[in-house]
Amino acid sequence: MEMMILGLAIFIGMHSLNTISPNTRLKLIDQLGINGFKVVYSLISLAGFVCIVTGYPDALARMDWGWSPPTFTKHITLLLMLFVCILLVSTYIPNNHIKGKLKHPMILSVKVWALAHLIANGQGANVVLFASFLIWSVLNFRAARKRDKKALIEATSSSSSEITATAPHYSGARTLICIATGIALWIIMIGGLHYTLFGVYPVMINGLVGPT
Repeated sequence: MEMMILGLAIFIGMHSLNTISPNTRLKLIDQLGINGFKVVYSLISLAGFVCIVTGYPDALARMDWGWSPPTFTKHITLLLMLFVCILLVSTYIPNNHIKGKLKHPMILSVKVWALAHLIANGQGANVVLFASFLIWSVLNFRAARKRDKKALIEATSSSSSEITATAPHYSGARTLICIATGIALWIIMIGGLHYTLFGVYPVMINGLVGPT
């Protein structure tokens, strides 16, 4: 249990650095260089993730409190995961309308993912795990939107021609690619990838089961 909580603190802490202490992040980049910072950032995040995975079984056994979600929540989870896959894909395909409208689809994908799994999993360890990511994503998205507003205010102080020149062009074709690829990823997850990664089938022959 302690291992999973430690992993959550490390993993979420590293991914909150730009929100909690942006100056510290800039200092580290200055000291390590951008590539060195990325390496350290990735290694520490990976260590946190390993702690979460390693400590999860023990946490699941020791946190024996919880509740039993009704069956329909598993159907909702399955549907929400479709949007998670589309949001995730749109993060990596440039100039699509989804990313242009939502600005931070990666954070939103984590938010929807955590909510989807939280409503379908009532075991204590799952509540702690998914609630932690849900709270982090809500706070991080709020901070990111504040940074966006600040950047917009600074941009409006420049000439309109400069703003027009730097405005991105959003492609409908790339947006459709995001949606199609997201649907394909969702089908692959249902078809067996989720079981390969996490040991649970989202869909069983005799009905739907909640992912863990």
